[in-house]
Amino acid sequence: MVRNADMSDDGPLDLGADPSLLLVDDDEVFLKRLARAMERRGFQVQTANSVASGKALAVAHPPAYAVIDLRLEDGNGLDVVEALRERRPDSRVVVLTGYGAIATAVAAVKIGATDYLSKPADADEVVNALLARGDNALPGPPENPMSADRVRWEHIQRVYEQCDRNVSETARRLSMHRRTLQRILAKRSPR
Repeated sequence: MVRNADMSDDGPLDLGADPSLLLVDDDEVFLKRLARAMERRGFQVQTANSVASGKALAVAHPPAYAVIDLRLEDGNGLDVVEALRERRPDSRVVVLTGYGAIATAVAAVKIGATDYLSKPADADEVVNALLARGDNALPGPPENPMSADRVRWEHIQRVYEQCDRNVSETARRLSMHRRTLQRILAKRSPR
């Protein structure tokens, strides 16, 4: 969900010659709020709520910018990223998801995403990710860095994904008892 998407609105931005933006998310409330916030900032927004409709828009009218949810009801948002990259390699794509895991972020960037944000993200964070340029400057320290428990959880999730979600193999590679791993995987991610 977008936090305060309607707040801290700085008005239209300098988006260059093509301010087109594609938003793909299956959460209707989130999609409408983010679309409204991005339109106020000067983007020309098109929305889609599925992989199929997102790919159709990416092929028919490839935008300069895109914000695509990773997990959609009808598939993986990375399919939309690939379709967009084929039609418009210079587009700036941010993958946005509620399932923030390092392995998924790496996969998104390898496919061509410019950046990756975990939900909840506010409209300003999305704009900053879309407009960030490759100036090789290191980003500032995060305002709310991950806790040690969260870093551990992210590492376990990455290894779990690399083992094709095989609990026994993941437990072996992490030198952890299988039941302990199952308990960790059953819990929600720590903050």
